[in-house]
Amino acid sequence: MKTSIELKNMHFFAYHGVLEHEALHGNNFSVTLRFSSDLSEACISDDVADTVDYAEVYDLIKKEMAKPSQLIENVAYRILRRVKEMFPGIDRIEVELAKMNPPVAGKMDCATVIISES
Repeated sequence: MKTSIELKNMHFFAYHGVLEHEALHGNNFSVTLRFSSDLSEACISDDVADTVDYAEVYDLIKKEMAKPSQLIENVAYRILRRVKEMFPGIDRIEVELAKMNPPVAGKMDCATVIISES
């Protein structure tokens, strides 16, 4: 039985960006992770050992967000790879990473990258 899990709008302050002031002053980011896996055992057992522990996933994302990168594409890819390494039973995964105050000459809510793997 396929089960989908979504960790929505995890907020982080980090130092990702190409511009010098982004590396010095940081920015607010939002990460949403969507994945699916066969979690039928967990549905029956009611045991966290039989599922993808989203507290562990959150900690992994927090660690990756703490490593400065120039591109949010790189950060999203690192998150995807690390989650897949930690939980190889995941068969579909999508990382959505948004920079909340992108350095543009105008007003926008955020700049977002979405990276996925089936």
